Amino acid sequence: MEKMALDGLRVADFSWAWAGPYATMLLADMGAEVINIETYPRTSNLRFNPPFHQGKMEGVNSSGWWSANQRGKLSCTLDLKNPKGLELAKKIVGISDVLVENFSPGVMSRFGLGYDAVKQIKPDIVYIAMSGYGATGPDSTRVSYGIHVVMSAGLIALTGYPDRPPSQMLIPYGDPIAGLSAAFAVLAAVHYHSRTGRGQYIDMSQTEAMTCFIPEALMDYTMNQKVRTRCGNRDDSMAPHGCYPCQGDNNWVTIAVSNDEEWQALCKVMGNPEWTREDRFSDGLNRWKNQDDLDRLMAEWTKNHTHYDIMEMLQKAGVAATPTLNGAEIIQDPHLLARNFLVEDGVSGMENRLMAGPSWKMSGTPGKVRRRAPLLGEDNNYVFGELLGLPEKDIS
Repeated sequence: MEKMALDGLRVADFSWAWAGPYATMLLADMGAEVINIETYPRTSNLRFNPPFHQGKMEGVNSSGWWSANQRGKLSCTLDLKNPKGLELAKKIVGISDVLVENFSPGVMSRFGLGYDAVKQIKPDIVYIAMSGYGATGPDSTRVSYGIHVVMSAGLIALTGYPDRPPSQMLIPYGDPIAGLSAAFAVLAAVHYHSRTGRGQYIDMSQTEAMTCFIPEALMDYTMNQKVRTRCGNRDDSMAPHGCYPCQGDNNWVTIAVSNDEEWQALCKVMGNPEWTREDRFSDGLNRWKNQDDLDRLMAEWTKNHTHYDIMEMLQKAGVAATPTLNGAEIIQDPHLLARNFLVEDGVSGMENRLMAGPSWKMSGTPGKVRRRAPLLGEDNNYVFGELLGLPEKDIS
């Protein structure tokens, strides 16, 4: 069997919601054995999140959200408030290399699974606590979800249009960004362990991970005392730079022009209309200053073509342009299909559904989705019996 990059790495996954599960999903895609400990009777909220097949929830194994984020993992159920359940959790930790949790600070310690306690069980454990605001500081005890992270991180203050309130994006980007950062931190600590034999505690703030993605806003204030505000689809220097309407129902194309050469190429594709030769569009600075008029005139051209046609015409001319794809178009996108990016989840008893696979391809140890997301408690026999050696009569 072909080896994967993280073969042999075992992860005790106590995480829930999205940030932690996204991090452990990435580790599972690269070959780690991820044991997701689902606290019983309170299971992960991901199991109850839509979408569901034909819009109907049919038990705790029917969520598409769950399927996409828990693929490749094992599921075992434990009541951590029960001494026997806690003891089994500690045994799982004892045979693991990494522990991942994303509760508020103090929750794992109240379970008896804080870092100090776990270090007594597994001295060289890599333990990551990925709370909303970090384990220290005056805000450390605040409860948060992804929406709070992007608000506290400053991203939403920059999202939207100048004449409108801040706009929350449908996806709470604080979660996957935190998951990416956590996976990187874990791998850095695992690499350190491979050289020294020593584990460590990783105190991660999801808010700080998200704030790292708005460096312009921070540097503009520290350098110029300027507070950045919302600017829609505009750019600091490029114009045109936006999302323009096209033929069809709610179809759009995104176009960005960075220099005069690209502008001339765009003008040629549009048929060199007279307005493109006006002084107000004569160079990059003038185009940037007159973006309202520029965007209006651009839209008059784009609405006469499909978003794919515009992409094809402009890309051939060397101008960056792409259709603004919706969910249906992504699933049917020829490029993604050719790269085998979309994979089937293979949920038992249900028709297979396509989901996003690993976003990078390694030539020697490629990542892959090895199995579907687990059914609730599906791997109890393997974890408690084969790994921990409990007799079958004690597994329930």
